[in-house]
Amino acid sequence: MVMKTTRRRILKTAALAPAAAGAAPATTGLTAASPSSLYASLGVKPVINGVGVVTVLGGSIMPPEVVRAMEEASRYFIPLPELERKVGARIADLLHAPAAMVTCGAASAISVGTAACLSQGDPAKLRQLPNRDGIRYEVIQQKTHRSGYEHQMEMAGAKVITVETRKDLDAAINERTGMLFFLNKAEHEGAIKMEEFIRVGKERGIPTMNDAASDATPMENLMKYTRMGFDLVIFSGGKALRGPQASGLLLGRKDLIDASYPAMSPYGGIGRGMKVGKEELCGLLAAVERYLKVDHKAEWKELEARVATIRGALKGVSGVQTDRHIPVIANELPHVMVEWDETARGLTSQQVLEKLQAGDPPIHVQKPAKGKLLISVWMMRGNEPQVVARRLREIFSS
Repeated sequence: MVMKTTRRRILKTAALAPAAAGAAPATTGLTAASPSSLYASLGVKPVINGVGVVTVLGGSIMPPEVVRAMEEASRYFIPLPELERKVGARIADLLHAPAAMVTCGAASAISVGTAACLSQGDPAKLRQLPNRDGIRYEVIQQKTHRSGYEHQMEMAGAKVITVETRKDLDAAINERTGMLFFLNKAEHEGAIKMEEFIRVGKERGIPTMNDAASDATPMENLMKYTRMGFDLVIFSGGKALRGPQASGLLLGRKDLIDASYPAMSPYGGIGRGMKVGKEELCGLLAAVERYLKVDHKAEWKELEARVATIRGALKGVSGVQTDRHIPVIANELPHVMVEWDETARGLTSQQVLEKLQAGDPPIHVQKPAKGKLLISVWMMRGNEPQVVARRLREIFSS
């Protein structure tokens, strides 16, 4: 007898997310030192992630409930556009947003959201992109908010205009302006703060987009920016949420979300190559459900203990100072900052980086400046903080 499984059952299974399973950043006993026949067969060596939730190291580790949801979703055929809408509606309800959709990563959300703003929901205009004829194609952003992701807007036909002051912004807005773009992590760097940016957009009738890809910590941020009034808000699905790496969230105005769907696969729009499968759709839904139930206080306590482990190992090492560091806005979680005088020790931060990566298992951390290392403990598992602590003490003591 074959059990009949409906979409409702799949989504219900995807939503199961016990808080206890998410108290620590990893719910599996595997670490970088655990043997992997798959990666060994490819000649790829797993690493200890001391950088954080970054694409270049594979994003994050999906919890079991996310993997289960993806595995179950993979067993059936479904009408993909319907699943897209149902999952989007469920996520919007969970995050108290007017509307939501799952995209093929945060960069994909920039592209399809831009296409929606430039086309203004007109199917004919959407089909003609990136052709600019008759399109309000200019996107304004602050100079300090340039991120390297401008290409994601330009591929939709946008021309990016940079400004520095409120006076510049007022002067730049014209009949060709289709969107105002804000980079969330640059909030403290630009002269125009987000409240004022939103207000200008509302007053001039221009949609505002906030790229908050890495800023889902603290959890309240998932609701904060749509409540503030941004018309579109973007989060990565494969970072703090620990969903599939090739997934993202686009939240905001229902008319703009409705206009974004035809800009992405399986439709023939500007984002046809940005495919989101049924597995990613259900996986990200499960990840959002889980994230809202996680004991974030317990997780924070665990991260503090990891920071203390690394700092404790370097205590007393001559010429080396450590500090507990919490980045502003992006990845607002406890990190370890290690500092030393490169000349006095005859050891550069690049050399320490290379020594860490040359070990077994390799350790990847950030090098923010000369004589500094920034270590994220967020994605470490098992005894990895102890391994990092020991390796650093060996390097600085030799």
